[in-house]
Amino acid sequence: MLRISDLTCGYGTKIVLNGINLEIGKGEFAGIIGPNGSGKTTLLKAITRLIKPYKGKIYLEDKELHSIDHKEIAQKIAVVSQNLPVISMTVKEYVLLGRTPHYKNMQFFETESDIEVAEHAMIMTDIVKLQDSYMSEISGGEMQLALIARALTQEPWMLLLDEPTAHLDITHQVNILDLIRKLNKEYGLTVIIVLHDLNLASEYCDRLILMDRGQIKRTGTPEEVLNYSDIEEVYKTLVVVERNPLSQKPFVLIVPEEVKKKCRR
Repeated sequence: MLRISDLTCGYGTKIVLNGINLEIGKGEFAGIIGPNGSGKTTLLKAITRLIKPYKGKIYLEDKELHSIDHKEIAQKIAVVSQNLPVISMTVKEYVLLGRTPHYKNMQFFETESDIEVAEHAMIMTDIVKLQDSYMSEISGGEMQLALIARALTQEPWMLLLDEPTAHLDITHQVNILDLIRKLNKEYGLTVIIVLHDLNLASEYCDRLILMDRGQIKRTGTPEEVLNYSDIEEVYKTLVVVERNPLSQKPFVLIVPEEVKKKCRR
């Protein structure tokens, strides 16, 4: 579905990504991990055409991304950013914004069909009860669900998420990732998600893309990527990698400095 070939890009004269080659298949649940400044968010921005490549190409279904018009892109790719909106409208009104890419020429208002799609998205995200609440009145976790509902209202083929669980408690983190996983499995939605939490990435993603200093260090299953040597090299910190006793997925344990000192004695 998505192919990135020799991508180099950045901001102004600053190169952030250098020589990225990556393929994402239809129906994949792929997680992008790596330390701050490694290029995770920049890669998402390149895929969504917020920044233009200095070199290389990005293809969506074998069509060069920059040759596709904005409306078609918005019908195929939906984005959930880490920035929560500060906007004076109800949840339902906000979710309905996701139908805009599907508006016909000279259409200024949503149709009954548009409303049905938005209501279905709110049902899937369990925010129907909040539809008449203002976005400014709901919690961070509820707002994140509203962002996902708006993205689903676009009826995309691919969902890009930039740290959707940031600043949320573990209950909301699990609820949101369970929902995304369900959409991936039951509806065949292709998912690319940026996550800082390595253990959440391990539990939910089929494939991980470990980035380091603007390049892809390693890509593969959680078992292949989350090994202590690569994690220590990229993150510059001592870790222990065990297995979750229930899921058998890799589980990364940090080692505080105080514990390191005790181990050296």
